[in-house]
Amino acid sequence: MKLEKSKLIGDKTIQISGSKSISNRLLILESLFKNIQIGNLSNSQDTQLLKKALAENSETVNIHHAGTAMRFLTSYYSIFEGKTTILTGSGRMKERPIKNLVSALRDLGVEIEYMENEGFPPLKITGRKITENKVDVPANISSQFITSLLLIAGKPENGLKINLVGEITSRSYIEMTLDILTRFGIKNSFEDNTISVEKFDENSKTDTFEVESDWSSASYFYSFSAIGRKTIHLKSFYKASTQGDSASAKIYEKFFGITTTFSEDEHKITLQPDPSFSFPEKIVLNMNDCPDIAQTLCVTAAALRIPFEISGLGTLKVKETDRLQALQNELKKLGTETEITDLTIQSTQFKEAEENISVRTYQDHRMAMSFAPFCLIKELNIEDEDVVEKSYPKFWEDLSKVLNKE
Repeated sequence: MKLEKSKLIGDKTIQISGSKSISNRLLILESLFKNIQIGNLSNSQDTQLLKKALAENSETVNIHHAGTAMRFLTSYYSIFEGKTTILTGSGRMKERPIKNLVSALRDLGVEIEYMENEGFPPLKITGRKITENKVDVPANISSQFITSLLLIAGKPENGLKINLVGEITSRSYIEMTLDILTRFGIKNSFEDNTISVEKFDENSKTDTFEVESDWSSASYFYSFSAIGRKTIHLKSFYKASTQGDSASAKIYEKFFGITTTFSEDEHKITLQPDPSFSFPEKIVLNMNDCPDIAQTLCVTAAALRIPFEISGLGTLKVKETDRLQALQNELKKLGTETEITDLTIQSTQFKEAEENISVRTYQDHRMAMSFAPFCLIKELNIEDEDVVEKSYPKFWEDLSKVLNKE
């Protein structure tokens, strides 16, 4: 998709679909316990794939690129006693490690086989009645592995205790899951590094759960506001959000002078640039709790020529692509030289951007959307633009509402 050099139109309002993270958690709980109705469900491809998989009764389930679905369904299918399910996905999905989750489930007595390569999908899962109620899990793995276990933890007779060994990664996502369990009526506690979940009373009343809009999707508009210095309104968001990427509000206020105002009655946020704000000499930030918005922040900083040093990015190498390597490759086209490690990315030099910028997306939705705001600086092409369907199908449509071609 060609994005011509554009100016930002101020005071436009965008309605963003429900959070993919919250929607996917609720779909698993809805399928397990049947006592919930979900409003404002995400329209993302990932959520629709998960919903379809849960509605089917197939022996083989293909979730394509949907990493969240792969992780959540691995635990989900594990607790259906005697049922065998083959869980597979795309070529890239077969390269994404799942060993830590499988090992934890095996420790709980579940039978899981690797059908191709050790430690990777596809999986052959034979459900078992879980009687063990304690398991040790490395704390520095993907929070989705831990969430996957938490979502089924209210089902076993004795509940489940998860001991997180080491330093916790993406704690905010774990806390979001526990908040959803609490609101759902599943009692739990998180003390030191141990999470305890009690068996759920399945006779409890049916409840309605309205999904908050997706803060990851909101982050792209923070980037547009920071670069274009215009006000943007977004719906439907809550001040007391449990989404890790709600950190966008504080991060963009601190480093880019974007103030977030909450309108509780309309569930709307207003992104307002401070005209007197002075940009920092350098951005130094640990994004361990919100790694999914790191790409957006790096592109924002590159557009504004602010040096950056971002750490806490260990999970980015095992996402839809190696996001750190992809970031380094594509930022170079914008004129931003970087150095990367397994955990960090930092700018080293700013040069002139290439004349004909064409951003590769590497089958990664966040690469497409995080680089889009650079069109406020220079015309660019986004390759494979349909990749945004994974999390934000209406992104390009919403983007056209706030851009005016120069």
